[in-house]
Amino acid sequence: MRLPSRAVTLLAVAALPLAALTACSSGSTSDAGTSAKVAKAKDPNAGLLTGAQLKKALAPASYFPKGFAVDDSASRDTGDTYTPPSAKPVAKPECDLLAGTSWIELTGIGGVSFAQNSYVSKNTSEELDQEIDVYRGTTAADVLKALPKVVAACPSYTDSDSHSKVKIAGAATAGLGDEAYTITLTSDAWETGTTLIAARKGTAVVTALSTAGSDNGAANAKKLTDKVLSSLKGTDAAKG
Repeated sequence: MRLPSRAVTLLAVAALPLAALTACSSGSTSDAGTSAKVAKAKDPNAGLLTGAQLKKALAPASYFPKGFAVDDSASRDTGDTYTPPSAKPVAKPECDLLAGTSWIELTGIGGVSFAQNSYVSKNTSEELDQEIDVYRGTTAADVLKALPKVVAACPSYTDSDSHSKVKIAGAATAGLGDEAYTITLTSDAWETGTTLIAARKGTAVVTALSTAGSDNGAANAKKLTDKVLSSLKGTDAAKG
C-alpha cells in the first residue's frame, strides 16, 4: 500500500483532537503487533520436519534382517535447514533411475527436507532403501498424482548391467498412509524384480525400494513403508 507524504501526514495530525491522537497511537501499537503475527505466520516451512528429525524416523539398523548393513554412501539428509522447493515438468524422465535411491525425484517435484539410507545384504546383494521427503502445503498429494504419469512415460528401460529390457508397471495401493502407489520392475534376466512404494502421510511422502524376497521384493517393501509411516505418527508431517 502506498504511504502518504510526510507533509500530508503532519497536517492531518495537527487537525486531530487529543482524543483522536490517543486512539491513533493505541491503534498503531495494535497494528504493529498484528503485522508481526502475520509476518511470523507466513513462514512457509513452519511446523515442517527437518532432515535431522526425519532421519530419526527412518527404520533403525535393528529392523533389518540379519546380514543387512547400511550403505554409508547412500545415507543423506538435509540436516537442520530447509531447501527451496522445486517443480519442473517431467517430459522425458530418465527411467532407469527408478532402480535406485531417490527415485521419487522423477516426479519433478522437490520437497524442503528429506532423509534417506540404504541397507544391502552382504550375502545376497539384496537391497532395502528408505526415504522420507517433506513438502509444503498440499504438494505431497501432487507427488502421488505425478507417479502414474512417470509410469506412463516409462513403460520400460534397458538395464545397463544385464542389457535386458525392464518392464515397468504401477498401481494405486490401499492400506498405506493417506494414499499410496506401487511400482514394479521386472526383467526376464533377473532372478527377482524390484518393488517401489510411495505412501503419503500428511505433508510427508515415505518411499521404499526392495529387491529382497522372491515376490519381486513386494512384501519387504510394504513392511518397510509401514514401519516408517508408524514412526511418523503424531509428528507435524503426519498432521499436514
